[in-house]
Amino acid sequence: MDETKITTRQLVLFTVVLSFVVSVLGTILALGVLGPLFGFGEDNGGAPFVFNRPQILQKIIGTEEKVLSHDDLVVRAVKDASPAVVAVVASKDIAVLEQYYVDPFSDPFFQQFFGNNGSGVKIPQYRQKGTTERKDISSGSGFIVSSDGMVVTNKHVVADTAADYTIFLNDGTKKSAKVLARDPVQDIAILKIEGTNLPVVRLGDSSSIQIGQTAIVIGNALVQFRNTVSVGVVSGLHRSVVADGAQSGPESLEELIQTDAAINPGNSGGPLLNIRGEVLAINTAMASGAENIGFSIPINK
Repeated sequence: MDETKITTRQLVLFTVVLSFVVSVLGTILALGVLGPLFGFGEDNGGAPFVFNRPQILQKIIGTEEKVLSHDDLVVRAVKDASPAVVAVVASKDIAVLEQYYVDPFSDPFFQQFFGNNGSGVKIPQYRQKGTTERKDISSGSGFIVSSDGMVVTNKHVVADTAADYTIFLNDGTKKSAKVLARDPVQDIAILKIEGTNLPVVRLGDSSSIQIGQTAIVIGNALVQFRNTVSVGVVSGLHRSVVADGAQSGPESLEELIQTDAAINPGNSGGPLLNIRGEVLAINTAMASGAENIGFSIPINK
């Protein structure tokens, strides 16, 4: 009876000691493995414990967590898309004109009133000198959609069938372009330039666009400021307008996306991007007499 009690006591004592040893060893092991993740054993400026979540993630998965701001996302979207945004320039042989002046009263009938020297009234007139010179007559924007040189732009940008068209890439490279197609209904045209491994845009899904989401416009603003960026929001959907083009004349456009991101002359044919840098639409028109009311053709078309 006494021996049984002694054995039980020893067993209980042994269990308690073993539990204590295991606890101590477990604590040491935990501090050795997890301590560096949570700041144990590091100089934390006197703080006994620092919970550094980005540092933990970096040590666990080998990368540092970063929350991107709206500005970061816009900058990244522009940086991704800009190399594939181009300027489309139309050039043509234009007759060289010279100015001269005539006296409307030089007819002999009027000489009896004004004399042989005429009335002294001079009206400017123009006449061709018999030569022509190559001139840039218009300019717009476009974007490359395939690495072998397919370019999308507006039909009104390449409306002059007698003109030659040149593409200027973002890096200043100049390439001649051939117009492959002009859409008879929509204000869309397809051009082709020679090249391989050209930068391309990523096309988005315009059916998922929402009013109020960020809209980014890139284009050849005012025909001289290449790859100008403006940022706004999607202001409206399913708009219908009548656009007046210098070459193509009035054209009815429907199901357009409205944006307050500035679309200036020369932006026509350029991309309207979302915050991920995907092309949602082709910039096509702006409202005259208003500020920041522009329209774009959904890319799904």
